[in-house]
Amino acid sequence: MTHSGELNVWKLRQEFPMLQQLMHGKPLIYLDSAATVQKPRRVIEAMSHFYSEQYATVHRSVYDFASRATSRYNDVRQKLKEFLNAAFVEEIVFTRGTTEAINLIASSFGKAFLQPGDEVVITAMEHHSNIVPWQWICEERGARLKAVPINDRGELILEAFDELLTDRTKLVSVAHIANATGTWNPIEEMIRLAHARGAKVLIDGAQSAAHLPVDVQKLKADFFVFSGHKAYGPTGIGVLYGKRALLEKMPPYQRGGDMIDEVTLQSSSFQHSPMKFEAGTPMIAEVIGLGEAIDFMESLGRDRIAVWEQDLLEHATTRLGEIKGLRIIGTAPKKGAIISFVIDDLHPLDIGTLLDIRGIAVRTGQLCAQPTLQSFNVPSLTRVSFAAYNTFEEIDIFVEALKEVILLLRPALSY
Repeated sequence: MTHSGELNVWKLRQEFPMLQQLMHGKPLIYLDSAATVQKPRRVIEAMSHFYSEQYATVHRSVYDFASRATSRYNDVRQKLKEFLNAAFVEEIVFTRGTTEAINLIASSFGKAFLQPGDEVVITAMEHHSNIVPWQWICEERGARLKAVPINDRGELILEAFDELLTDRTKLVSVAHIANATGTWNPIEEMIRLAHARGAKVLIDGAQSAAHLPVDVQKLKADFFVFSGHKAYGPTGIGVLYGKRALLEKMPPYQRGGDMIDEVTLQSSSFQHSPMKFEAGTPMIAEVIGLGEAIDFMESLGRDRIAVWEQDLLEHATTRLGEIKGLRIIGTAPKKGAIISFVIDDLHPLDIGTLLDIRGIAVRTGQLCAQPTLQSFNVPSLTRVSFAAYNTFEEIDIFVEALKEVILLLRPALSY
């Protein structure tokens, strides 16, 4: 079977050591890439090589290895500028992940711009990491947190979003692609509406950066954040893009080494962005690993990744439609490669456990999105999610295994 934009997926899979592993004696079928993506060999080897043959700290020393480490580290920031099409390299800030990036913005933007009575707008489909920081900063600053409701397909109600915006709205923070439902939000229109009211917009790109091309200048996003481990890179590294003019007005998130301009025992002054947001010895090996991951994704082409993953999504959606009693949670016409579902009164934990025995890795539970589940009146979900290395054959094996699991859990169920 040939599909438009098809990757040479069987060759690609050889680049991932984890995909050669067995789980409970079965070939691993990894369908949990929305949680974390497996790593290509080049990322693993780059980090290992740095630690074993090139290791030194950055920004502090003039000896050869330190100079080379600093150069490699800075090169990755430039790669990320191009990866997101930022206007300036100073707009790229390294964090420990999406969660820290959102917390940084909540704290720093909040202190600079939020006043009592101001408003922050999120949606009912956000990951907890894009809810809790805003609850905290709004409570601290005396601001009001408002949430856009979603409909029964998992789409945000755009008319309600427009109505929630007021002249007191200072920031909108929304997922590009929702982690529980896969809903792909109309962020271009949301940004247009928010900017018309003078509000800034943060895009949580944790589920999009590795799956489709992102152009922050074209989007006119004020902030865009994502995690390295969801983008074929290592854990412990994330990226915050922010417009330079905004970052310059925001105070540091943490204080310590590397972000300092001058220190006396009485006072201190700080460097400009991005350094003023990067206190302490940075995640050097992780940044280098992320740089390799960026090269890896660019070598595949994110447009081709997007097409392949949409083909996988359509195939999986069709196959799951064969199963009586299965209900997909999130049926927006425009989705990322994520499918969450419930099966009558069968518990997702039982489903996930029996799939695990068959070598199939899926996510079960509340998916760090309890308000989303509350909107659908479901206590927990089973989720499958795809990346460039997944295949149609894996989906077929998964669906047949799921049918077996259902028969084991409820023998009377027929198809």
